[in-house]
This record gives sequence, structure tokens and C-alpha cells, in this order.
Amino acid sequence: MTSNTIGKKQWIIPDCELPPEGEGAMKGHESVIVVNDSDTDAVIQVKLYFTDRDSVKDIQWHVGSDRVRCFRMNNPDDMGGFIVPLETQYAMKLSSNVPIVVQYGRLDNRQVNLAYYTTLGYAE
Repeated sequence: MTSNTIGKKQWIIPDCELPPEGEGAMKGHESVIVVNDSDTDAVIQVKLYFTDRDSVKDIQWHVGSDRVRCFRMNNPDDMGGFIVPLETQYAMKLSSNVPIVVQYGRLDNRQVNLAYYTTLGYAE
């Protein structure tokens, strides 16, 4: 791994909530975008925390070296077969073998005015 690799190995995204798709042309969703700036493939363990149920720990993501990848929470293939419940508060922890940069985004079109935002998670 090069010494100037950008990123952190541990990330927390505390405010996740998968919205329904809605009826607009742009469908409601959540996504996590991962940048792997290293020369080693990233293997990322994903853990989901819920208020009223056990955490989900068996999700694994892969991002090639010097690559970017978008993971969609409404896509069971991206979530290791787990179906993220709609309109349920949860949090996400990402643990990577190499430093990565993580951005979270949510598109919620349940209202007339389209709402989309992105944010970086907390990294340590």
C-alpha cells in the first residue's frame, strides 16, 4: 500500500433509513459510495445496527484497488442477500482491510419537493 493512500479503515454511518421508491422518475433509495485509493483490493465487513432487533453482521463488500463502487441498500445483491427494511432507523459500520473513503446518500421522494442528501460517515 502506498504511503499517501487516502482514507480510514473504520467508518460509522449513524443515520440510515431506506425510503420507499415512490412514484417519481427518480426512485427513492440509499447508497454508500466507497473509494479505494490503495493498491490493494478492499474487503469490507458491513454491520447493521437496529433499535429493536439483533445486528446483521454477514455482509461483505469488495472494491478493487484504485477503484470506486456504489452499493445500494435496496439491492439485496449488494447487501449479501439481506433485505433492508423500509422506513426503519438503523446504523451501519464498515470495517476495511485497507483505508477507504465513504460517502452516504439518500434520495427520499415521498414529498413533492425532492429530497436528496449526502454525507461522509464518521471515520477512525
